[in-house]
Amino acid sequence: MRLETITRIPKNQTHKTPLLFVHGMWHGAWCWDEFFLPFFADKGYHVTALSLRGHAGSEGKIRGNKIADYLSDVEQIAKTLPTPPALIGHSMGGFLTQKYLERNNAPAAVLLASNPHFGLWPTFLRIAAQRPITLFKVLTQLRLYPVVETPEAARWALFSKDMPEEQALKYHKKLNDESFRMFLDLLGLNLARPKKIKTPLLILGAEFDNAITASQVHATAHGYGLQAEIFPHMAHNMMVEAGWKSVAERILNWLNKKGV
Repeated sequence: MRLETITRIPKNQTHKTPLLFVHGMWHGAWCWDEFFLPFFADKGYHVTALSLRGHAGSEGKIRGNKIADYLSDVEQIAKTLPTPPALIGHSMGGFLTQKYLERNNAPAAVLLASNPHFGLWPTFLRIAAQRPITLFKVLTQLRLYPVVETPEAARWALFSKDMPEEQALKYHKKLNDESFRMFLDLLGLNLARPKKIKTPLLILGAEFDNAITASQVHATAHGYGLQAEIFPHMAHNMMVEAGWKSVAERILNWLNKKGV
């Protein structure tokens, strides 16, 4: 399958391990190229972001996709890199990173506002309580686009209240639909298994995240025997929030300490 990738090659490559960035629901490789790819390439990393099948510039459909389908996309791109990459996954991409690590070696991985290994029931119930009309649309249409179908909805799920309107609208126009079948995997049909994962992990979350709350991030970290770090005054899309650089610098420092 032809999958879109965005790669940035550093002028002076000082790190042998490439970085592979995995996006979350509704997104594509574009979300990493806003800030993160240029930042890490400037720091000497060979960086690549992929768009999962049916997303952004990749071929294929979205409807009916399973976590296993998206996982095969991540593995397909990882195999094209010269050495096993360190993975950085956001939201659903963080969950895919966990599934990837169950059966693939990686020198390190970062979970950024990641879907928990134990499933998305807390998010499901939060949407039911706070946005019942949205949930009704999701269940009757059997697709996840209603969660982000309007700029207001996307802001609730993804962006800080103080993100400039022009910026939020730009990102909203880029959002895709998302697979309901995959969502069933995240509710329980194909959960992650922390005991199978031995890769060093950094687990980060955002204080004002309506999609994956700080408590969910802490619970994920607990499942791996780790402590999560929560960034203040940030929403779900940490890689494009005003404080994105503080997140990138934390990841950079951790990778350097791990010798990656």
